[in-house]
Amino acid sequence: MSALFNFHSFLTVVLLVICTCTYVKMQFPTILEQKTGFRGFFWKAARIGERLSPWVAVGCFTMGISIIFS
Repeated sequence: MSALFNFHSFLTVVLLVICTCTYVKMQFPTILEQKTGFRGFFWKAARIGERLSPWVAVGCFTMGISIIFS
């Protein structure tokens, strides 16, 4: 089943995109400088990861626990 039709999988993909974009921005800041267009989506995901990092960490932890025990 596609991640678009399964809400649990969709949340997992969104959390992974946020975490990956934040990591890439910290390691290679010039890649995600563009704030508009297609790369602007990834810049926004990295910004969410930077600003809401405690909430993203809680979400990743909760998602990991739910994947382990389901």
